[in-house]
Amino acid sequence: MSIDRRLLDLLACPQCKGTLRPCRQREALCCERCQLLFPILDDIPVLLLDEAQPFSGSPPP
Repeated sequence: MSIDRRLLDLLACPQCKGTLRPCRQREALCCERCQLLFPILDDIPVLLLDEAQPFSGSPPP
């Protein structure tokens, strides 16, 4: 997974508008505030709430 840092700086969680960070192990972007994982498919982040996966506790690495 390789997301350009400039693109990552522009992206925000669609639910809370918070910061997203890469989660390398699961090829996803994580929102720690909402505890949601947004998948990255073919190097394109899918920022749809219907496609998000919840996680509990600390986000995966």
